[in-house]
Amino acid sequence: MNEMTPLSAPTRQRKPDWIRVKAPTSEGFAATRALMRSKSLTTVCEEAACPNIGECWTKKHATVMILGDTCTRACAFCNVKTGMPRAVDPMEPQNVADAAAQMGLEHIVVTSVDRDDLPDGGARQFVRVIDAIRRTNPTTTIEILTPDFRNKHEAAVEAIVAARPDVYNHNLETVPRLYPTIRPGARYYASLRLLESVKKLDPSIFTKSGIMLGLGEERLEVHQVMDDMRSADIDFLTMGQYLQPTPRHAKVAEFVPPKAFDAYAAIARAKGFLLVASSPLTRSSYHAGDDFAKMRAAREAKLAQA
Repeated sequence: MNEMTPLSAPTRQRKPDWIRVKAPTSEGFAATRALMRSKSLTTVCEEAACPNIGECWTKKHATVMILGDTCTRACAFCNVKTGMPRAVDPMEPQNVADAAAQMGLEHIVVTSVDRDDLPDGGARQFVRVIDAIRRTNPTTTIEILTPDFRNKHEAAVEAIVAARPDVYNHNLETVPRLYPTIRPGARYYASLRLLESVKKLDPSIFTKSGIMLGLGEERLEVHQVMDDMRSADIDFLTMGQYLQPTPRHAKVAEFVPPKAFDAYAAIARAKGFLLVASSPLTRSSYHAGDDFAKMRAAREAKLAQA
């Protein structure tokens, strides 16, 4: 009688030492989580399984994700759940502002899921959140990380820019060749045009974008993305290692070593970005407050030399 061989569970690559982090256990982490729950707020830190959550939440830094916890897209890299989102919460803007005040945030990052089901893609909720933060915390600087507002980005960006966030971030995520498999619901050049339009509408707003490495991109493709970003007048580039959230998501093609991140950063600085953050653990909002101060100082220094 033949023995049946059991099916093996999907395996995931072992992470190298430079990408490992300790599980969060601090009192500050627990306090931040309790505050988010008490305000009925979602964070991208949790939903995207960010490796820096322990460090950031211990310092009472959290990236709020508005418009619910359910996305209308299904990107191959993202751990946020997909489905039919709930109705927009009218109390959410003030809850975000109150949480920022309670945490004493000098700089806040606000992002969202994709809401292709809404006529404006969720742009008005971004505006309401910015306005609520300004009323409640007039000295807090505001960084937003928006989706691409597919097929409606012109009106959406105009409305958000008029609310005057300090930083407008929208991530390109990867190189154009990988969009069909990694970011199938988006278009690379549409995202570039979105960021370019922010600068055209209000040059004083800092623009920011990021890509993940380790998805199978080639070195020259990354250099081309840098050139495309500079052509769109993007101020700040972030680069971090892609990590596979679950076996169902896109596999890690390569764990890029820290020295390679350093080399990319040197090239990016030479291309003229005001600021570059490049390391395996870099994420869009990692050290965002400190980076905003550095970016503002870099602009002032550049203007002084002109």
